[in-house]
Amino acid sequence: MSRLSRANLKGRESVFAGGPDLYRGDIQAICPPSLEDCVAIMEDCCEKAYDAQTVLRDGTNDLPRMSHILENQRIFLLVGDDTVRRYKAELTDEIEPAINELIELAEQGLKSMQKKEAVLQTKVDTAQARTARPTVGAPASQKAEARRLQLLTKQREALEIEVQALETEVNAMERKMVNS
Repeated sequence: MSRLSRANLKGRESVFAGGPDLYRGDIQAICPPSLEDCVAIMEDCCEKAYDAQTVLRDGTNDLPRMSHILENQRIFLLVGDDTVRRYKAELTDEIEPAINELIELAEQGLKSMQKKEAVLQTKVDTAQARTARPTVGAPASQKAEARRLQLLTKQREALEIEVQALETEVNAMERKMVNS
């Protein structure tokens, strides 16, 4: 039972003097003689109209977003592929020398850091060779040398970390150059 047939179970009195066969406003209209059948048919019509409205609403509720997308697509269609390629080539010509210069600077920095690392490594090796002897009861100069060795070791570790960071940066720049 639908929402329309729940309202009032008592029927109203007819406004027509006779039965339903006496008055027909439209010759082609066929009305069932039973009022319940008329109500059921009207309910079916209302439900079909509601279903059609639901389908229509579901199909068109995304219209504002789709209109915005189509407007954006029209804007992008104004620029041709040749124009995009030309601008890309100009941008590559403009940026490529700066990237090459940065790569050269990074390589020079890496070489200098490797030299510093090698110098520090030799200092650490010589300091370790000197302090290989037991330091129990050692004079103050050996203790100072051991402290200096610890400082140099920390510096070396910090420099190694910095070298690794520079290497990753250089690798990233090289990948960018290859990709563009």
